[in-house]
Amino acid sequence: MTAVVSCDQSVRNTSNLLNRTLPLGTKSNLVKKTTVLSEEMASQIRVKLLPRAKCLFDEPVQVKVAGLRSRQVVTMRARLTDEKGVVFSSSATYRADGSGEVDLERDPSLRGSYVGVEPMGLLWSMRADTLQKRFQKNNSLNPQVVKFSVLEEEGEGRILAEVTNERVFIGKGVTRLRVKEGNIRGVLFTPPGEGPFPAVLDLYTLGGGLSEKRASLLASRGFVVLTVAAYGYDDMPKKIQEVQLDYFEEAMQFLKKLDKVGSKGVGVLSLSKTGDVALSMASYLAGVDAVVWINGCCANTLFPLYYKKSLLHPGLLFDMSRMIPTESGFGIVKNVINNPLAEENQATLIPIEKAKGHFLFVAAEDDLNWDSKAHMDELVERLKRHGKMNFESVCYPGAGHYLEPPYGPYCRSSIHYIAGTTVMWGGEPRSHAAAEVHMWKKIQEFFRSHLSCNDTQGTAKL
Repeated sequence: MTAVVSCDQSVRNTSNLLNRTLPLGTKSNLVKKTTVLSEEMASQIRVKLLPRAKCLFDEPVQVKVAGLRSRQVVTMRARLTDEKGVVFSSSATYRADGSGEVDLERDPSLRGSYVGVEPMGLLWSMRADTLQKRFQKNNSLNPQVVKFSVLEEEGEGRILAEVTNERVFIGKGVTRLRVKEGNIRGVLFTPPGEGPFPAVLDLYTLGGGLSEKRASLLASRGFVVLTVAAYGYDDMPKKIQEVQLDYFEEAMQFLKKLDKVGSKGVGVLSLSKTGDVALSMASYLAGVDAVVWINGCCANTLFPLYYKKSLLHPGLLFDMSRMIPTESGFGIVKNVINNPLAEENQATLIPIEKAKGHFLFVAAEDDLNWDSKAHMDELVERLKRHGKMNFESVCYPGAGHYLEPPYGPYCRSSIHYIAGTTVMWGGEPRSHAAAEVHMWKKIQEFFRSHLSCNDTQGTAKL
């Protein structure tokens, strides 16, 4: 390490001495040799990812740098390009210890995209180079490649070392199958092994395409997962005027008939608008044993809900005139949805007390899409009024609307496809990232508790 510390100064001193004492040819050769030595020693700087450079997307990695000068200050940078071509990046400044090492699990960032000890801060703090873009990773077949770089803090910021982190969405042995059967349009993920496995229906989005991220990662953890869309995907209608509960019942029945499925009932994983679809499934359909409701509403929203051609609930509407503009030019739509508890909207409320399965309610307290915490409180109170205790609930202070599997870039604002404008989603990046880590583990524990199978085999590995 001492040689590395003195190397640059040694080059300068040698050059000055040669200019005064040695013949021209000798000076040239010695300077070349000394410069080569300096470059060789600089090449000893290395950045490592532990336990390995390839991992599942929802797994943490330990980032370490070795071979630096004692107490050297460097910039750490992370960079990725999503499937839409949007570049996300972050950077943080670190000071090496006396041995010339930096360990993100131990050392604090001095400045940059975040400060303090944040082992995975370079990932969750990444921001898009293009404003108001959400990280998009809908196709699970392609891994997300993240490049970690170590740069000189001074001068031109020369790159000292780099390493690539390949973050995959499908564990070894997990199968992916596009489903086009009857009315169902989606993608099925099945773990390796004979099973039996618990079954989960993933309602990441109601339509406009599919995101396979949650489904593929859950399958890698030992669940048979079907993710479906209700419109705007494959040959489905591009727009929707109403929601048919029959469609989701058909998807459930498809899941339950699969050979590797061992759970008697099905779990449903939702987010935002699909939260009320999941609540309705549990209330009206047999075989829904576990529902994860993430930042949803306590009432049926936007579109009327039908089952067997009969209207179950009208859609709770919204008034965009209540949107709050901000100095940044982006809107806050938290209060645009009508009050579901108002007398004129009582018909939109979903009777979850009819459900026989269990609920996990997840609410972000800084959700700016709507007041998820208030909706969760109403759901909990409704169950309690009917003497039901078939639920768990968790709140996350400082978290925003889009709670997803951990270690992806935090999204501050983007286009709201219903509102048709750029809105704020809420949350503080550090708190939001911590909530995603906790929530993702909680979801898996919840499903395993309430979708029990005999002789369930292990999860997939890389």
